[in-house]
Amino acid sequence: GYSILGNQELVLINSLVQEFIYNLSDTIKAFSILLLTDLCIGFHSTHGWELVIGFVYKDFGFAQNDQIISGLVSTFPVILDTILKYLIFRYLNRISPSLVVIYHSMND
Repeated sequence: GYSILGNQELVLINSLVQEFIYNLSDTIKAFSILLLTDLCIGFHSTHGWELVIGFVYKDFGFAQNDQIISGLVSTFPVILDTILKYLIFRYLNRISPSLVVIYHSMND
């Protein structure tokens, strides 16, 4: 982005995005965070995770082993989701306690 737009344009875009996010309600912010984490992690999409983990597994030169791949598919996305939600919770706790309450109640 820096090589295409330059520094001044990126500063302008950054300030516009921050102003847009700052003006959203806490409920919309919490909903967006949950939606993005669930879309990015996608632990409900086992076929997608099988493709990604299988590709990485082959890229490191390991032989095809369906039991190891299925074990990683069943555990890795859940662990990754837990870590991301913990980091988000820590970050939100510093910024806005009311957002943490909304995020927690929506997550339950």
